[in-house]
Amino acid sequence: MSLSVLYDAPGPRTKRWSLIASTVGVILIVAFFVWMYLTLAAPRVNANGAELPGMFDPSRWDIVANGDLWLSFGLGTLATLQMAAAAAILAIAIGILFSFGRSSQFAWVRAITGVVLEFVRGIPVLLMIFFVFLVFTAGSYWSGVIGLALYNGAIIGEALRAGVKSLPRGQREAGFSIGLSPVRTWALIEFPQAFRQMLPIILAQLVVLLKDTSLAFIVSYPELSRTISNNRNFFGSRYMFTLFVIGLAIYLVLNLTMSWIARFAARRSGPRFGRALPNTPKQPGADGTRAITLPTRKDGLADALH
Repeated sequence: MSLSVLYDAPGPRTKRWSLIASTVGVILIVAFFVWMYLTLAAPRVNANGAELPGMFDPSRWDIVANGDLWLSFGLGTLATLQMAAAAAILAIAIGILFSFGRSSQFAWVRAITGVVLEFVRGIPVLLMIFFVFLVFTAGSYWSGVIGLALYNGAIIGEALRAGVKSLPRGQREAGFSIGLSPVRTWALIEFPQAFRQMLPIILAQLVVLLKDTSLAFIVSYPELSRTISNNRNFFGSRYMFTLFVIGLAIYLVLNLTMSWIARFAARRSGPRFGRALPNTPKQPGADGTRAITLPTRKDGLADALH
């Protein structure tokens, strides 16, 4: 029988209300999806008064047999992954630099790094990409890569700095005690532990970076969302819903894959205190020791007389 520590076991009345709330919630969710399906399937009337078929009509889905459509989506997906991969590598490098600057022993280095970091974090990603495009006259690809890397690198740098600060003070003192300089102590002792500890947060931020590649449309980079817009202009607005569903499915596959990697890394990284290995010998304790009976003074005196 398991005992609840944080809360009491629910009684019959609480169980009944919980069942009612769950049933009502399921009914509302099903009703919402039914309403959404009926709304999308209903015929539409355009601005000219002509009646158009619903979104699930076969005439709106005949383009899925067009090979050029899938070629364009394949190229858009590849362009999205290329930008996300380059921006992710650069963001991690920038994050390491921000973390080092914010953890420096020199106050002027920490101050300059803090000002730059707050400036980067204070600008929206869309404006950051456009800022790089205008100020540095970079192409659409590098504008997106640099803009995404700067913004996400600032967040990753703060995560790494928090990981370093969360380490016991003895880690840094141990590095000093064996003759390491503050920089080598940070690089060899503190940073590896902080990076492993903050790896799930870093990967979660990279998932956000992957989604933010859609903001590169402002500089006309042919990523996935730009591909949807270009196909709408080519095939016509009647296929907008079809193109949206295809793009949504591709984004879901990419983001869910990255999220699965982040969850897998969260399980594999971090401390594992309290988890015994299969072949770990049993530690001495209440279950691992035997009672030892010591002779009393009376027994010892009797033994001496015999």
